[in-house]
This record gives sequence, C-alpha cells and structure tokens, in this order.
Amino acid sequence: MKQLVIFDLDGTLAASKSALDEEMAGLLTDLLGVLRVAVISGGAWPQFQTQLLARLPDDHRLKGLCLLPTCGTKYYSYDTAWEQLYSEDLTPAEREKIVDALHRASASLDPPDRVWGEVVEDRGSQVTFSALGQQAPLGAKEHWDPDFAKRMKMKVILDQLIPEFSVRLGGSTSVDVTKPGIDKAFGIRKLRDVLGVPIAEMLFVGDALFPGGNDYPARQAGVVCIQVRDPDETKRVIETLLACSGVVPGG
Repeated sequence: MKQLVIFDLDGTLAASKSALDEEMAGLLTDLLGVLRVAVISGGAWPQFQTQLLARLPDDHRLKGLCLLPTCGTKYYSYDTAWEQLYSEDLTPAEREKIVDALHRASASLDPPDRVWGEVVEDRGSQVTFSALGQQAPLGAKEHWDPDFAKRMKMKVILDQLIPEFSVRLGGSTSVDVTKPGIDKAFGIRKLRDVLGVPIAEMLFVGDALFPGGNDYPARQAGVVCIQVRDPDETKRVIETLLACSGVVPGG
C-alpha cells in the first residue's frame, strides 16, 4: 500500500467546478482515516474551499490532507487551521504578457455562442483561460471540447508566443499557464520534501494524464498514476484502496 494518494479535483473528484457529491465525500473521508491524501488542481484556493472542504468533516482527519491549488503553485497544510506554506506568484509583467497571449491564441478558435463570466482569470500564481467563462454550466462545458482538440490548437500557439512559461490543459474548457517548472511535478516534489514521503510511495489519480494535460507532470515526476475518466471511476479506485486497508466504506 502506498503512503500518499494524490488526486486531481475537477473531472477526478468532482465534476468541473462542482462540489463533491455525497458518495465521494464519504469515500474521501473514509480514506483520510487510513491514508495521507493530497489534492492538486488547477483551481484556485476559493474553489478548493467550496468544492472540497465544505463537503468534508471539520475534524482531526484534515491533518492528513494537503491541498495544492493552481497546479501546485501554492501549498496549504492543516494543524488547527489551514496555513499557506508557499506561493510561486507571477509578476505583474508576466501576468500581463500571459493574458495578452491567451487572447491572441483564443482568437484562432470559432467564438462560442455564449460565455458565462470572465474568460481569463488571474489567480496570482497562475493565469487560467476558460473558453466559456468562469461560471459556465457543466452541460455546456462538457460539449465544447470533449476531445481536447480546440485547446491543443491553442497550446501550440501559446507554446510559440510564450515559450518561457508552462502551458497545460485542465478541466473541461481550461488552459492553465504558470511559471516554467512550476506545475504538478513541482507540487509533488514539495510533498516529498515536506512530508518525507518518497515519490515511489505515492499514487496519483487524475483525468488529464496525457501529454499536454495538466496532470501529465505527475507522470513525468515518476509517480505511479491511475487514469480515470470521471469521478465515478475515481470512486471505484478509492473503494479498492479502502478494501486493501480493511475498511468498509461508510462502516
């Protein structure tokens, strides 16, 4: 059994920008009772609070949970309250250059019929492009780029416009840009250093482990990875981990 299980959030533990459902919250709570858990996602800290923490019990089991928002560019741990250990912020000039490149790259795509909220979000340590806007409904997002072709086209352009940054695909409609080398592999190495858990003792579960996906750096870091299609498949992975630990889910 591995010592640390790391999950992506959107598309892995929950539908895009949605809260954990009741079954997932129960399974994750059971898992926190027997194993250390970390969550690394392209989402910002407020997204972690509403999607994840609001669905988990506020008790001692949170000490076994590490949270790394914005693709590992930030790190939070819990003792009696959540504390930020680091934040690899972009400079204002870097963020301005990235925003300009995202607008130029997105102009290569057919404009969507409708957007819901801001399309480009400055998250401090990461700039995120969401093709249909930050508040787009899940149904619209699921049909916009199911084969990642549109965002792969954007990535090719962005890699030419801003080669000094890391460009990754995330969620259902998103493109995340961070400092070079500051991605989920960076977060995993931080977990190794802070927790003292060797990478060989980690397991990563995510839905974007393909080259160009924002989970791919986890594979490059050498972690044993499990590709899942959606949160339902993740539930089966957690049930297997619990069974190997002798735990009956909900028991």
